[in-house]
Amino acid sequence: MNISRRAFCGMGMLAAASPLSFQAIANPSARKVRVGVLKFGTVNWELDTIKHHRFDAANGVDVDVAYFAGEDATNVAMLAGDLDVIVSDWLWVSRQRSEGEDLTLAPYSTAVGAVMVREDAPIHGVPDLVGKKVGVAGGALDKSWLLILGLAQRDHKIDLAREGEIVFGAPPLLFEKALSGELDAVLNFWHFCARLEANGFRRLIGADDTAKALGASGPVSALGYVFHEKWADEYRDAAMGFVKASAAAKKLLGESDAEWRRLAPIMRAEGRELELLRDRYREGIPKRPVAEEESDAAKLYDVLADLGGARLVGEARQMASGTFWAALNT
Repeated sequence: MNISRRAFCGMGMLAAASPLSFQAIANPSARKVRVGVLKFGTVNWELDTIKHHRFDAANGVDVDVAYFAGEDATNVAMLAGDLDVIVSDWLWVSRQRSEGEDLTLAPYSTAVGAVMVREDAPIHGVPDLVGKKVGVAGGALDKSWLLILGLAQRDHKIDLAREGEIVFGAPPLLFEKALSGELDAVLNFWHFCARLEANGFRRLIGADDTAKALGASGPVSALGYVFHEKWADEYRDAAMGFVKASAAAKKLLGESDAEWRRLAPIMRAEGRELELLRDRYREGIPKRPVAEEESDAAKLYDVLADLGGARLVGEARQMASGTFWAALNT
């Protein structure tokens, strides 16, 4: 079993939710949906919104959140059938499907990271990264990094992996090193980029810009809610109920500034930083038909398969059919 790194990690913490929730008492027929997440992660902001406003009960489910220390643990629990839903990326889902698993996903967020530099840095384009010390979160096979490598090679004939001083590290560590001036530039996850933006940094190039330059016609969800297709078929009302509860939370978070102020202690953010996290989250709310996202993800898969090879995608040279949950297209 191959477990790949997911470009998803965060600094917010969800207030603990008891399995014996008000929702379960208020709606005893609600089906429990076991959701596994990292204890610190931006998905917790949405899950907290679902629980606080009882969007799960309103849609016939009881979201039961289980916390894990690392991504590999959630992936293993998912594959073992101990969870109903996790958050992961379509690349991992496709690889698992190509190896015989029946995982599928519903888009969660199109928010992606970016290469960030200080506002006054003499770095204004990808060629300016040559010879610079660049921090990269997510490892050498991170999707955003591979896409930026591909764009640099195609448009500028630059091999950034060789012509830059690349430092791989955990997102929080690279965030601190960027603030301290130890890095000339950093490619980090979207929420760390927002926090850097609040501290005098600017975007040099985003992974979303890179994806469009390489063939995507619009935003593609970097992450999705992942579940077994068999589970979704057997408990269709619960699967759809969870998707609808997520949509209700996104709608509220997309419209209500007061809701973000409520979440501020969980997010550990305030002022300009809170506003930027709110705005970047809103920009990442999926708005396109799932079929369009799936089509663009397949195009990006082809690029990534060429760049990352078997270490990234295994033996499958095309994105597996069914990676995006087909029921969302009906």
